[in-house]
Amino acid sequence: MTLPEIVSRLKQAGYVASSELAMMLHLQINLDRPLLLEGPAGSGKTQVAYALAQALGYPLVRLSCYEGMGSEQALYEWNYAKQLAAMQGRRDENVFTEEFMLDRPLLKVLRQPSAVLLIDEVDRADEAFEALLLEFLQDFQVSIPELGTVRAPRAPVTILTSNRTRPLSDALRRRCLYSVVPWPSLERELAIVRMHLPECDEAVRGAVVRGVQCLRQWGLVKSPGIGETLDWLDSQRVLGYPGWTLEFLQQTLGCVLKEWADIEVVQSRLEDLLAFRE
Repeated sequence: MTLPEIVSRLKQAGYVASSELAMMLHLQINLDRPLLLEGPAGSGKTQVAYALAQALGYPLVRLSCYEGMGSEQALYEWNYAKQLAAMQGRRDENVFTEEFMLDRPLLKVLRQPSAVLLIDEVDRADEAFEALLLEFLQDFQVSIPELGTVRAPRAPVTILTSNRTRPLSDALRRRCLYSVVPWPSLERELAIVRMHLPECDEAVRGAVVRGVQCLRQWGLVKSPGIGETLDWLDSQRVLGYPGWTLEFLQQTLGCVLKEWADIEVVQSRLEDLLAFRE
């Protein structure tokens, strides 16, 4: 797939990619390498995988990471109830075969001919889980003591995301291509909301997007993401497009802010936000 085709298909899937990100996705597909995306929470990293899966026509397999995650949640576990039932019927039966295995995301994707694998928020998992990932990301295979090595018939399109809550190991980084997904520029965010909410008045759309872009510069506890921008703008539709007014700002901050401390800060500076009418 060529670079222009990737950009076009991502747009059809509802994702406006920067030129740098589109290039890295193009290289990832053609080099069969995992791609690590880093950036602030809410900047659209996870959505890249969903849009890419739709663009390629592949199923998406998602592994959401968390502290303490191990092989049973990521690779496989044994169906103990089925094993016990089989052993009661025949004590000499081998119950450590694929028949008694429950595939989890990493093993599941290895058994599919084509797929997009999303390893979401890998920075939330601990270093032990990173070590487990290294073989998978290097050769797209896993070693199972009872069965041997399971290899993918074709390298899955693999995307890892990180919010940088902790540093990732050099070994993991070396196995991946890399791209930063920062907050979108004003032009790109306007294009995103125009794509998702085309019926909205252009002046209101511009005011909301400029207001969100301003909030991201205020050092809030939790800066609003693209999803919050869409929610705030969509609330204009629900309310009959009241416009960028003081009353609208006072009553709808909960669409875009999710921390009480942030709401207090913004409530004290509403006049600053009103400046983004045009």
